Amino acid sequence: MSEKNYESLMLGHGICFPLYAVSKEIIRLYRPYLKEMNLTYTQYFVMMVMWEKKKISVKEIGNFLYLDSGTLTPVLKSLESKGYVTRYRSSEDERILLVEITDEGLRLRENASSIVSEVRAKVNISNEEGSVIYHQLYHLLDKLKDIE
Repeated sequence: MSEKNYESLMLGHGICFPLYAVSKEIIRLYRPYLKEMNLTYTQYFVMMVMWEKKKISVKEIGNFLYLDSGTLTPVLKSLESKGYVTRYRSSEDERILLVEITDEGLRLRENASSIVSEVRAKVNISNEEGSVIYHQLYHLLDKLKDIE
């Protein structure tokens, strides 16, 4: 086979490497802010859902964040031990595990409110560029969601 047949394996010929690298670098930028709040990156995303929804099932959190319950369970246990959420069974259907934000979890939102703008300022992209990237990534995510 000629080298031409292997071009798709070069780092510059696909989207998987730049997506990976950008994700890694964004996580690196968030890390100091999240460390101050004693949160991991995944815990931060769960808290973002909780700040918006206040009370939600574990399954719904997983759907929002593309995470399975095996990944979410330790994250939620940790957030509960920190006093940010409580978990309990639904009174209507005991198979459903609900998660509810606590007052402490809501107070944490105040500390987090400036993180996105501070990270965006470090990255130095305009609102328009951010919007284009956002929509393109969600478009890709929608396409990936349909693949079994």
